[in-house]
Amino acid sequence: MKFALVNEQRQESQPNLIGECPGCGNPMIARCGEVRVWHWAHRGCRHCDSWWENETKWHRDWKGQFPVDWQEIVHHAKDGERHIADVKTDAGWVIEFQHSYIKPEERRSREEFYPKLIWVVDGLRRRRDKAGFQRAWENPYTPVAANSPGRVVWSDNGALLRDWVGGRAHVFFDLGSEQVLWWLAPNPQNEWAIVARISRAEFIEAHRPTMTKAANDFDSILEKLKIIWRAHVPSHRRTDWINPLI
Repeated sequence: MKFALVNEQRQESQPNLIGECPGCGNPMIARCGEVRVWHWAHRGCRHCDSWWENETKWHRDWKGQFPVDWQEIVHHAKDGERHIADVKTDAGWVIEFQHSYIKPEERRSREEFYPKLIWVVDGLRRRRDKAGFQRAWENPYTPVAANSPGRVVWSDNGALLRDWVGGRAHVFFDLGSEQVLWWLAPNPQNEWAIVARISRAEFIEAHRPTMTKAANDFDSILEKLKIIWRAHVPSHRRTDWINPLI
């Protein structure tokens, strides 16, 4: 974890510090080595949140794009279940940064637990994922103009799409570009999927508050994606699809 409570204040890990887990209240110790990113670890036990994964520099870089008070927020369900969200925005969106493989049942559980969930997925974890996605993009399910921002693709064209197609939440693949993210539309299909490219900077800035706007501009991105979604899903089939505009 990036933060623990030290004297009841959220603090990043530093050598020789002892803190308290904001999720379960158990003691945590600062891990400040030379190999992994500095982090907090539970003393003598595994992480209290079964959904947590070991963090990489990729995780930290993404978290760092958002205000500190949005990071690692404990989210409580009405039945008492609780989990620590990577980022929770002022507009209520939970952003989970996923690097490692996630089992389908856990993914479904998270999508049911968080009412407004966005996945950002590390598309460079496996060596062939980027090439597989690019192959799907370049050989779409239906013909499309070369400059089109979105298209329907075969979901079995690469492991990355196979892993993530068919979910209920918005998925954005990070394939290492400083300019572009790739959106995978929520849908119940397993054979094909709608994908679109969007500006990485626009995605980040849409969530962050600035001096001139509130932190709710993600709706404007969804409106753009809605246009792409409608362009590729025939009107008579739209009732069979999950509406991607939560």
